[in-house]
Amino acid sequence: QEQLIESGGGSVQAGDSLRLSCEASGRAFTIYATAWFRQTPGNEREFVAGVSYSGGNIYYADSVRGRFTISRDNAKETTYLQMNNLKPEDTAVYYCAADKGRGAYGLAYYAHEYDYWGQGTRVTVSS
Repeated sequence: QEQLIESGGGSVQAGDSLRLSCEASGRAFTIYATAWFRQTPGNEREFVAGVSYSGGNIYYADSVRGRFTISRDNAKETTYLQMNNLKPEDTAVYYCAADKGRGAYGLAYYAHEYDYWGQGTRVTVSS
């Protein structure tokens, strides 16, 4: 059973940066694809960025491409989301997710495809 713990959220001004971290505890992190989703009240969880367990396949939502960077350190069992040039529309609760069994380059894009979730970390961007 994997447990995911997010950290790094906070309240910032538009144009600022934040780095989210997602630390996994378990024995199989290195074979899980990981991703970041976000959710605002009344809406479904939205895919933000994902990385395969090999690191060889990375994908971003159009709304964050060029501003956000996802990375992972398998030795530390941690996935990161560097968020630059934040905008008010990035305000949301951000969730880390892990998906097993897709192979070294597999990556899923929908919330229901992920097996494990963190508790979420809130990001608020003011204009």
